[in-house]
Amino acid sequence: MFNSIARTYDFLNHFLTFGIDILWRKKLIKELLKYKPQYVLDVATGTADVAIMAAKFGVDRIVGVDLSPEMVAVGNKKILNKRLESKILLSVGDAEKINFNTNSFDAVMVSFGVRNFENVESGLLEMNRVLKSGQPLLILEFSQPKQFPFKQFFHFYSNKFLPFIGKLVSKDNRAYSYLPESIDDFPSGNEFVKQLEACQFVNCYRIPLSFERATIYVGHKQ
Repeated sequence: MFNSIARTYDFLNHFLTFGIDILWRKKLIKELLKYKPQYVLDVATGTADVAIMAAKFGVDRIVGVDLSPEMVAVGNKKILNKRLESKILLSVGDAEKINFNTNSFDAVMVSFGVRNFENVESGLLEMNRVLKSGQPLLILEFSQPKQFPFKQFFHFYSNKFLPFIGKLVSKDNRAYSYLPESIDDFPSGNEFVKQLEACQFVNCYRIPLSFERATIYVGHKQ
């Protein structure tokens, strides 16, 4: 599914969020930079938007992994165009079987990818494994607004407008109906903070964004 929408993925991300997703990613990177990491893993990197942003903001080395070869191919073209190949390396890889040694990275980040893991717990434990002790995992993910009228508006938007436009542009009948379903199924808010803690992360907290339409989650390896 992600292979089929790789070419239109960036455009639809920005169009369907009215460009707010760019601001969300910048907030994620701002939080990341508090830790002054030099070597960062970007899990479910997609087309490398967050990896590229991190490199532009001064992170020296970033490794991005994603299950979709087409997403990685699009990401690599962007990296070459921006002449960032000395800072960013992308590869096809599984978030639940990360091909790096234990205690390898200064930070791990995931942008809109955790809800797509086949087994979220396995993915979180793997990301914990490859982190150095005391270092952060930062996750940016969609969440569900709780307050009226934002809850009602985003429910309509996600379940009606978004799938229609997504299918029209990407020509994929499934991809953008899957998106609201995956958001509905994801344990957002404090429930996900508890899941981080259950997967051996400590000092966990969350930063709600845009009336809780998205949330940044941060946890630390012991």
